[in-house]
Amino acid sequence: MSRICEITGKKAITGHKVSFSNRKSKRKFNVNLQTKKVFLPEENKWISIRVSTSALRTISKKGVSATVKEARLKGFLKK
Repeated sequence: MSRICEITGKKAITGHKVSFSNRKSKRKFNVNLQTKKVFLPEENKWISIRVSTSALRTISKKGVSATVKEARLKGFLKK
């Protein structure tokens, strides 16, 4: 399973690891993903989603129903 947030669509980006002598080598910045179970009252069921920690803040701000609805419209969440 790829490391992509199911709410925001965030995924890993690439950049440089810079040493003390300023040499640069490629590295990957992964997303801080967490697996959470949330309850959807409209569907009366629990779903398990992989979300970034910034998306958890979005869920607590907007609410579970609105956030999941937006993610399904954007195509990030397939359920």
